[in-house]
Amino acid sequence: MIELRNVSKAFHSNGMTVSALENVSLQVMPGEFLTIIGPSGSGKSTLFNLIVGLLEPDHGEICLDGERCDFRTGRVGYMPQRDLLLPWRSVLDNAVIPMELRGVSRDVARDRARTMLPLFGLEDFATSYPSTLSGGMRQRAALLRTILIDRNILLLDEPFGALDALTRRELQDWLLNLWRQFRQTVIFITHDVEEALYLGDRVIVLSERP
Repeated sequence: MIELRNVSKAFHSNGMTVSALENVSLQVMPGEFLTIIGPSGSGKSTLFNLIVGLLEPDHGEICLDGERCDFRTGRVGYMPQRDLLLPWRSVLDNAVIPMELRGVSRDVARDRARTMLPLFGLEDFATSYPSTLSGGMRQRAALLRTILIDRNILLLDEPFGALDALTRRELQDWLLNLWRQFRQTVIFITHDVEEALYLGDRVIVLSERP
């Protein structure tokens, strides 16, 4: 479970203070698919950066599994808006990066990733490079890499925002089927009201900057 208790975060620049989040409280239950929607500047990405530990709150606390957690880096899987696939690595070798960083040998990591490729529709693209893939296939590869981080909580920051409408709907259905199979906790940011309602068990709406 993820819990935010009265979390606030502000940024300071050139003598100005901009409040990104103010007194946000939120609970996300295990296995839930939560969507978050809000206009640009409402603090959606700041919220994710706080949860993954890239930022610390000015006030309030963030809890994982019922306990305050001040060292959150590496505790959740995070997929940013851009796929960030390494252009010199194949799909398979991009996917195994999280396991390599944990000290798993490349051969063992590749074997595990290969077993997952069919679930992501990538079995015919293992040796392909990112530059040869469509936008939808790149997002599938990026999500496979995120899944292989092997965390129970996934944060997905507008992963389908740059895709055309038909590809986006196809990947929405595919993501829901994948979630039903693995039942990880998913927090999904979007600008699209229809997407938020279609995917989420529950929808959180963030307002303009406080």
